[in-house]
Amino acid sequence: MIYAAVPPPHKFILGIDPGTQIMGYGLIEVTGSKVQVVQYGVINLKSYSNHAIKLKKIFDRMIQLIDEYLPDELAIESPFFGVNVQSMLKLGRAQGVAIAAALSRDIPYVEYAPKKIKQSITGNGNASKEQVASMLVQILKIQEAPKLLDATDALGVALCHHYQKGNNAKQGGKSWKGFLADNPDRLAQ
Repeated sequence: MIYAAVPPPHKFILGIDPGTQIMGYGLIEVTGSKVQVVQYGVINLKSYSNHAIKLKKIFDRMIQLIDEYLPDELAIESPFFGVNVQSMLKLGRAQGVAIAAALSRDIPYVEYAPKKIKQSITGNGNASKEQVASMLVQILKIQEAPKLLDATDALGVALCHHYQKGNNAKQGGKSWKGFLADNPDRLAQ
């Protein structure tokens, strides 16, 4: 009897670093345990002063990326809490539009907190954008790091999602040790 080799699981993950001035995107291909970069870049929105036009540009570019690369999942950075409420609202809208574009094509999405992404890539939830970019260049064997770190941040979101899926599948769920590692601020002093 001849046995055919079963190909390893294969999927594309689109990572998004939302922004209203610069929005980063990064697409990785995962085949079994192998991860490679497919595409990354930014949506530069600085030349548009009207917020509604920026949101339309985000939606249109997201649809282009989705239709061109057919990602299986979307991973997006959740907005962090800031002092400026207006900025938070605008950032939330940008994130919502990116999510709506994915949902319009039946692509599931997952949000990750900035600290979770940094922790997953560098081992330090307080790492700088430069540290995240440096680690991604090494991990993903990127020839030249992009000038705008929003693109590497987006790749970080996608890779974080890949790591979380793998970790959860291997562990069969969260352990107390994992919970405490992810939430050091919840530990009583």
